[in-house]
Amino acid sequence: MARVFALAYAFASYLVFFVTFLYAVGFVGGFLTPTTVDTGPAGPVGTAVLVDLVLLGLFGLQHSIMARPAFKRRWTRIVPRAVERSTFVLLASVILLVTFAFWRPIQGVVWDVRGALGRELLWALFAAGWSIVFLGTWMIDHFDLFGLRQAWTYFRGGEYRHPHFQTRGFYRYVRHPLMLGFIIAFWATPTMTMGHLLFAAVSTAYILVALRFEERDLRTYHGDAYEAYRRTTPSLIPGLKGRSEPGVRAMGESAADGGRAPS
Repeated sequence: MARVFALAYAFASYLVFFVTFLYAVGFVGGFLTPTTVDTGPAGPVGTAVLVDLVLLGLFGLQHSIMARPAFKRRWTRIVPRAVERSTFVLLASVILLVTFAFWRPIQGVVWDVRGALGRELLWALFAAGWSIVFLGTWMIDHFDLFGLRQAWTYFRGGEYRHPHFQTRGFYRYVRHPLMLGFIIAFWATPTMTMGHLLFAAVSTAYILVALRFEERDLRTYHGDAYEAYRRTTPSLIPGLKGRSEPGVRAMGESAADGGRAPS
């Protein structure tokens, strides 16, 4: 019965994640979803900034704390290992949904591209960013990244083993393509409002800081193989030298790029 529950829980968590991912596209892009980065209850700018920073901070804390190996060792004394990743994914998704629901818009336009070609190019970049994120999960192990493989292995009575280190597809060119995709998607907009700018800037800052911790965990887990990869492959910007590139780490690949990370 425990195995059936674990598998059902993992699938439910994955479904919540998938809905959240689709909602995030509309939220950032400003279309189709009930709330967006530029809609919501109006109010004083100071209050809006404070609320938005708290919401983004909650997501960052959850990701950074729960992705660390030391926390996982303690956490799995309470939560079965088979659903540890699913629980991480579920909590991250719930916090994002709360962020989407309570986000406060901030008026003011930073830039507004009026030309048809410019707008189309920015929308194309926006779509490319989200596509990089989604496709990148399949270039590592999509089902492991979101907890399904762990639960399925447990359901079948097998022994779970972490995915082997691999550098397929986008990972041949940058170490953290999922994070690169998020950054592109957050900044590629024809109309950048102050609220959108806050969202993009804080999210990008979190990614750059978080990647440092993730890189440390990846080096510890994969050893010389990852160190060699790090020397030859840039973190986020294709074409730059590997380890010398500033701002190295990950969503937490923990939550975002984690297929190659200890999970």
